Amino acid sequence: MTTPKSRAWCHIGTFFRNHRRLKWQTVRFMTNGAKRKRMECRLRHTMGYLRYVGKVRLLCSEVKKRPDGRRKYLACNDGKATARQIVMGYRLRWKIELFHKDTKMHLGFEDVATTGFTSVASHVHWVYCAYLLLHMSPPGVPQDVKSVGERQRKIQELLAHKEKRRVLQQLTQIHGVERYKNELRQALVGT
Repeated sequence: MTTPKSRAWCHIGTFFRNHRRLKWQTVRFMTNGAKRKRMECRLRHTMGYLRYVGKVRLLCSEVKKRPDGRRKYLACNDGKATARQIVMGYRLRWKIELFHKDTKMHLGFEDVATTGFTSVASHVHWVYCAYLLLHMSPPGVPQDVKSVGERQRKIQELLAHKEKRRVLQQLTQIHGVERYKNELRQALVGT
């Protein structure tokens, strides 16, 4: 099935509602979770024309277990790409979108206050370094914590309790109480 150029333009969702004769096909993908389950999707696709783009492959996709759930409409200008390749590319691209969302929300990616190119590039590199460090399972952060924001909160809690842990460690050492008392006296004299 192809759509002729001469017909009126319509939204992709409307197009697939009007062309119900396009058959669904089932495609299986491996999930990214620890259990490595398979996910089944239903796909309908055809070649058509997209305004201001030209000839594209139009694709309607939904998860098979949730037919009333979110239906995705995709368009790809590579006529040789299969429907499976388009959906796989979209799944990979979605991870990139989540990465950018996390860096903007939690790590201040958009909060650059300089105008020089090298300063902006340095800011971007520091944000990426912070993201990598948060995902390298920092010490003291449980493995089940997945989101960047939650990892940040756990690290802030650890840093807040760092002084308390230092004092506790010093008090449990031999002659630690006397050394801590001397440290407190010196701090009070210095103020």
